[in-house]
Amino acid sequence: MNDAAYDPDARVTGGWIAPLASTVVTLPLGFFALLYAGLSPMACDSCNGAEADRFDASFEVAFPVAMTGLLVALVLLITAWSLPRRARHAARRVGFAVAAPLTVVVTMIAFAALLDTPTR
Repeated sequence: MNDAAYDPDARVTGGWIAPLASTVVTLPLGFFALLYAGLSPMACDSCNGAEADRFDASFEVAFPVAMTGLLVALVLLITAWSLPRRARHAARRVGFAVAAPLTVVVTMIAFAALLDTPTR
């Protein structure tokens, strides 16, 4: 084996595969997460009194968490696409591409945990 054959500046031919797969998963997942977060106040339309106050207070915390997490996922996805297609960046590109949909999932778990939904 010749170690001189590895060139970190060599162009990688399949450098677009990981960001594309991540885009195909992250964008629909992010859309449905945004839809869920945006429509979740309707769960407490019939609430009144203390239950409505608890829901509103929890939503004021949970919604910005959801939006921040979705923004982070978008930044990770853009980073995966914008890294140069060179051998030295291949692992980073795959890492950012995998992290984007996982961030959406973790964000929605955090959103659901922070939201005080009615028991009905």
